[in-house]
Parts: sequence; C-alpha cells; structure tokens
Amino acid sequence: MNKFILILIFIFIGVSARLLPHFPNATPLMAIGLFGGAYLSRKLSFAAPVAIMLVSDAIIGFYDLKLMVFVYFSLLMPIFLGFLIKKNKKWGNIFILSIVASFSFFLITNFAVWAFYPWYSRDLAGLVNCYLMALPFFRNALFGDLFYVAVFFGAYKTAESIVKHKNFSRRNYGYLN
Repeated sequence: MNKFILILIFIFIGVSARLLPHFPNATPLMAIGLFGGAYLSRKLSFAAPVAIMLVSDAIIGFYDLKLMVFVYFSLLMPIFLGFLIKKNKKWGNIFILSIVASFSFFLITNFAVWAFYPWYSRDLAGLVNCYLMALPFFRNALFGDLFYVAVFFGAYKTAESIVKHKNFSRRNYGYLN
C-alpha cells in the first residue's frame, strides 16, 4: 500500500475519532504514532499524529498553549518508541511499548496540569491528588490505546500475511509465470 494513502487513512481515522463521541482520552493517536514509528520512515512517522492534532484542534478549538506543548510532545513519544521496534515487531514488544506510551502520556500531561493550573496545591500531595483524579481518564486511554494498537498492528500483520501467502501460492502453482 502506498504510504501516503496509509497516512491519509490514519489522519481520517484520527480526526474522526477525536470529533465523534468517544470515551474521554480513548483515541487512536498513540496507536497511530507507535505504528508510524514502527513501520514508516522517520520523516513520515510524524505526519499523521501532528496532522490529526492540528486539524482536530482547529475544529474543536485550541486551548492553553502551555498545556498544548506538553500534550503534543506526549503524543510524539509513541513515535520514538516505535523506532525501537522497527526491526523487531513482536507482539510482546508492541504490548509493552503501548503501555509505556500510555503511561508516559498520563505522567507528562497530568504533571503539566498540576504545574500550570491552580486546581491542585503546589506540593507532593497536590501532585498525587492530580494523578489520582486523572486515573479514570488513564484507564480509558490505556484500554483505547491497547485496542487501537491491536487493530492497527493486527490488520497490518494480517494483510502482510495474506499478501505473502497469495504470492507464495501463485509462485508454487505457476501463476506468476
């Protein structure tokens, strides 16, 4: 499949998922970033997540720039994690890095909420309270991330397997001659 078309499909899925009703924080962004880092070139892997955020934020409405910087940075983390499995895309590695990506997004963005907004006291108790209040969102994000990772990586691996099988069958039965 043409990688440009794949990126456009991911952008459509990502923007739609952010705009349509969904569980809070359960979007395919992390999975798209991890997939892009694992399968696309370094340059192309950033295209879909950044485009999804810019397009959907332009529609939904941009918010506080300080927090946006942390959110956008956190959504780039899965791409870098995907680079780590470029040559070894085993399900165990994919699963572990999905959890790491979800957890890093949770830690980074909620730290920013604690640091920039007056909702929590500026001490360890306030930071812990901030993280505790965000746990329901983390649960949704983690389940959503694992679901979308399974769908994207599973669909790609299935399609890859079908193509290999068809090519093998054609070669063995003389269809390519």
